[in-house]
Amino acid sequence: MKEDKQKKLVVLGAAESGIGAALLGKQQGWEVFVSDGGTIKDKYRAELDAAGIDYEEKMHTEAKILDADCVVKSPGISDKVPMMKKIREAGIEVCSEIEFGYRYKADSKIIAITGTNGKTTTTSLTYHLLKEADYDVAMVGNIGYSFARQIATKPHQWYVMEVSSFQLDDIHWFKPDVAVLLNITPDHLDRYDYNFQNYINAKFRITENQTEREFFVVNYDDPNIQQYITTHFIQSNTIFFTMSEHNITNEGGFINDDKMNIRFNGEEMNMSIHDLSTKGKHNQYNSMAAGISAHIAGIRKEKIRESFSSFKGLEHRLEHVATVRGVEFINDSKATNVNSVWYALESMNKPTVLILGGQDKGNDYTGLIELVKEKVKAIVCMGLDNAPILNAFEGVVENIVDTKSIKDAVNAAYTMAEKDDVVLLAPACASFDLFKNYEDRGEQFKEAVRNL
Repeated sequence: MKEDKQKKLVVLGAAESGIGAALLGKQQGWEVFVSDGGTIKDKYRAELDAAGIDYEEKMHTEAKILDADCVVKSPGISDKVPMMKKIREAGIEVCSEIEFGYRYKADSKIIAITGTNGKTTTTSLTYHLLKEADYDVAMVGNIGYSFARQIATKPHQWYVMEVSSFQLDDIHWFKPDVAVLLNITPDHLDRYDYNFQNYINAKFRITENQTEREFFVVNYDDPNIQQYITTHFIQSNTIFFTMSEHNITNEGGFINDDKMNIRFNGEEMNMSIHDLSTKGKHNQYNSMAAGISAHIAGIRKEKIRESFSSFKGLEHRLEHVATVRGVEFINDSKATNVNSVWYALESMNKPTVLILGGQDKGNDYTGLIELVKEKVKAIVCMGLDNAPILNAFEGVVENIVDTKSIKDAVNAAYTMAEKDDVVLLAPACASFDLFKNYEDRGEQFKEAVRNL
């Protein structure tokens, strides 16, 4: 009898998700080839060498790539690049790393969290709730290790996963036990042909394989979500979280009289919003989503309440840095879009000097104007091209300063701030004009504050 030919897996992109997929593919008997158009980091190259996986960097060998049975591509690679067009034209299966990992997850369970804003906080908080309840759980996806790596090297019974629209673009069978959708506002529109509906559809792919046995935990108050669910059939068991009890018929989460309430499976849990370790209305939404997910996972309400209070906030997300001569500095470098800045400003209760700017993604700043008028005394622009921000806020804020470095931005903000003011870094833009990533931007901000 003729032996089955070994299937060929090509992984495009050798960062965390790509390396995870390569390791899992090798473990599962695929012939694996990794191709990266840039330079592969030393730590990832060492892993590929140790696993005996063939790879190339600073190039893409077309013949080897088009010989694949399946291509796992990095979420950052657009379908518009020439190599992806050739792969699609050749009819080769393309899947995301979370899809590839899903195929080998055995009987483990997944809580997958998406949304334009709040994904990282909600993922970290949900993971914390399960971990504190002694669940065998890992935090994967856009935060921590890749899903495929965990499946290959250290499998768990539960996975709490931060998922982007890019990762959902190439799923086929991926089906979380609990899918969470926090909100949808315009973002990454350059990737979706500047069509907001395409981006909305991508977010909702998190539910597309779910049945009535799985759960969909979703923000009732988001108008874009509301519009979609009134015109599309969702098969899964939908549970809403909302600011108003009137929107909850039976199960779900809501805020009433400064209390967070969660109803599930005939049980009700409530706790003061002042006992939540993360502040602001957006974090009340995040907490309801995490709390409902933990209830679905079977955690007792007493344990959930206790774990909410012990959760520590995230670095670069409304992070208190220091108070210098009465001026508080807050690092929200992860606020890379306009909606994130809105949430950050909404939680400010002191006069604010706002540091904005970076690589603009076609932002529309009009939604910030009322809140800026109410909360912001000065704006410091920080980026190589600050024209969009200067144009948007001219005449809205009296003091607007143009800077080209983090050090100049921090010094300018400090000069304009007075005792009991806040200096808030919430850029609304990508970081790549001046920094490696938002973490690098946040670290440099904290360093500049410490040097005042």
